[in-house]
Amino acid sequence: MQDIEDEFAFLDDWEERYRHVIELGKAMPALPPSLKTNDNKVQGCVSQAWLVAKRTQNEQISVSGDSDAHIVRGLIALLLLVVNGKTASQILAMDIEGFFIRIGLADNLSAQRANGLTAMIKRIRQISQ
Repeated sequence: MQDIEDEFAFLDDWEERYRHVIELGKAMPALPPSLKTNDNKVQGCVSQAWLVAKRTQNEQISVSGDSDAHIVRGLIALLLLVVNGKTASQILAMDIEGFFIRIGLADNLSAQRANGLTAMIKRIRQISQ
């Protein structure tokens, strides 16, 4: 997380951070349509958003996701950078909400986007349990 926090520290304002988040989302591979199911859909997100997770052989969590909204897709990309490759216990111990505060995104999201982000974090924690 520190590398991402350092990266965002170089961005001067919210608009630069916003553009960077969108670029991260654009660079993320699309989720196959077959995985965009109700079971994988993030409840509580105004946009369409999906998260899919599996455990690797060494007990690490591997998450993929997608959204029909550029900013939400970027938020998912950030979440994946933070959690992928971590064990379930590491993810459960993380302060993911604090991470989004530290990179200056939490305070600049609309209430609906903030609720969606909270729902995505909750979903990742549920997957990790």
